Amino acid sequence: MKIEYDNQVIEFNVQYGNGKKISIHIDSSGRITLKAPKKTSEETIKGVVERHGKLIVEKLQSIEANKETPKLKEYEDEGKFLYLGKYYSLQELIETGDLNEEELKLKLKKFYFASCKKIVGERINRYQTQLRVKPKTIDIVESRTKWGSCSSDKKLTFNYRLAMAPVEVIDYVIIHELCHLLHMNHDRSFWRKVGSLMPDYKEKEEYLARYGRAMTL
Repeated sequence: MKIEYDNQVIEFNVQYGNGKKISIHIDSSGRITLKAPKKTSEETIKGVVERHGKLIVEKLQSIEANKETPKLKEYEDEGKFLYLGKYYSLQELIETGDLNEEELKLKLKKFYFASCKKIVGERINRYQTQLRVKPKTIDIVESRTKWGSCSSDKKLTFNYRLAMAPVEVIDYVIIHELCHLLHMNHDRSFWRKVGSLMPDYKEKEEYLARYGRAMTL
């Protein structure tokens, strides 16, 4: 859902549950999630977001300001690194031991490569079955410009940095590349096929466009 507040658009996801109260959560990447009791009306939900609009906008602006200038990563205990859409300290992701900065960076990159390979391998099966396609090979690579690619000979590649993104964003890139096995260009047929598996794929594209710069070492 989304509302307009003070000439700005606030977009948010709604999760319905068994709770009795409405709560708003903004994660470190700026994604807004609103949890609401089942059968809560859209009007009520939008009203709550509007009432908290000023605080939400201020929080989003603060997050965005911190990301405008990418900071050098601190390969120490206080350094924070993205994994599946959330920030973790270095020691939560890898064993740090007495390694120097270059060794830590190499070990962390290996962690992301291995994690991306595992996650893509697990999740691609579901979608290739639904699409009735099968790639020739699946490789995890390092790229500065592409999150994924599909060659004319049905070889798929995925950027290791995808392990830093939320699972649903990884799913989008997987679906995108698998759909290229059916449609090599980005024509209407291609996007219809993507949308048939992930109707909100544009939100995932926006996430990568907005937060991709933060997904780095």
